[in-house]
Amino acid sequence: MKPVLALVGRPNVGKSTLFNRLTRTRDAIVADFPGLTRDRQYGDGKLGERPYTVVDTGGIGESEEGIDRPMTDQARLAVGEADAVLFLVDGRAGLTAADQQVANELRRLPKPVYLVVNKTDGLDPDTAMADFYALGLTEVLPIAAAHGRGVRTLMGVVLGDFPEPEQPAEPVDYDPNTVRVAVLGRPNVGKSTLINRILGEERVIVFDHAGTTRDSIEVPFERQDRPYVLIDTAGIRRRGKVHETIEKFSVIKALQAVEAAQVVLLVVDARDGITDQDLHLIGYTIEAGRSLVVAVNKWDNLESDHKDWVKREVERRLHFAPWVKVHYISALHGTGVGDLFAFVERAWDSAFIKLNSNTLTRMLEDITRSHPPPRSGRFRAKLRYAHLGGSNPPTVVIHGNRTESLPNSYQRYLENRFRELLKIEGSPIRLELKSGDNPFEGRKNKLTDRQIKRKRRMMRHVKK
Repeated sequence: MKPVLALVGRPNVGKSTLFNRLTRTRDAIVADFPGLTRDRQYGDGKLGERPYTVVDTGGIGESEEGIDRPMTDQARLAVGEADAVLFLVDGRAGLTAADQQVANELRRLPKPVYLVVNKTDGLDPDTAMADFYALGLTEVLPIAAAHGRGVRTLMGVVLGDFPEPEQPAEPVDYDPNTVRVAVLGRPNVGKSTLINRILGEERVIVFDHAGTTRDSIEVPFERQDRPYVLIDTAGIRRRGKVHETIEKFSVIKALQAVEAAQVVLLVVDARDGITDQDLHLIGYTIEAGRSLVVAVNKWDNLESDHKDWVKREVERRLHFAPWVKVHYISALHGTGVGDLFAFVERAWDSAFIKLNSNTLTRMLEDITRSHPPPRSGRFRAKLRYAHLGGSNPPTVVIHGNRTESLPNSYQRYLENRFRELLKIEGSPIRLELKSGDNPFEGRKNKLTDRQIKRKRRMMRHVKK
């Protein structure tokens, strides 16, 4: 088994920087801003042939009030499931009361704890570490996570306390049947509450304050023997309201999560209905070609008149994408959450549908027979055959003559008919029209050598 290493410490000591360095990724947002990371973030890394798993945490807060309390709970959960703890401190700031508080808690653990003095670049390591020996932890190691200095030595010491693997570990790829679901939505609509309800545990922080989640957190799990990965994202507000640099990074990470997902679960607040920002997120998801399921949350305790208004608004504002499936839930009480997976699975199945060219071509013939393409001038486009050009979203490639003359209205007709015949639900569908090359194009006034010789023979015969 790979050792699990938890990164803990007070806020803004460089845990996320070290996480990115150890995993060789940029999965954790890094900025000179305290309390940026809030949920647990998992990543894998290797030192030579020695694999390991790293858990980034929001740190153990300096207080037990507000958002610091659930942040501290998340860090303690990470420490509990880890095989070893890397306790980071700031070598430039020196020893603080918060560091002593964390050390008092970690000294009682029945597992190895390594005191890592970060930000020692430009400093004498012995001088930077001197104050921290007072914490009573035997393993004290200096590093500069931003530049990678001392990190390899640190991991050599940490992994040296674990048995070597019997054989080199092979890279683990996602099961092709894994359903990757990005949970998207505006701030404070209940995304993290929904994920915790699905998982049956307090996996991500839930706090009654907009902007609690700042990073994109991937949570793998299984449901009815099928693997899933839930991606909890930061709430996305209108661009004019995004003022903090950190929040701009969070928006970028959320939009990147859409690209990495296969199905997007958009959470909407039932009290507000479908807002303009929700429509922007739906449009972005459709442009990215991802399947989409809309979950209208906080449905309980609403008046019947308000529920009727919400349903009318949803139908009116989603008229441009009638294939989007809408489900009404209450993440807090669990109402309708179990049924949500039926919509997600149908959307995933539609996005990765498999069909042969003969089936699609017969469908195309039936469609054009019942409603032929309109004429463009003296000619009519002729659609000859079709095949599947890709998945997520399913792409139907149609070959024929003069396909560029097909009006947009007829292309929408083709999309709707293919969607109906293929029974695609919750996923966009795309068409690619390709016209065959005319072998005589550009040769109207040119004769072949054979035609020239024949014409000369005819002229000689006429003269005689």
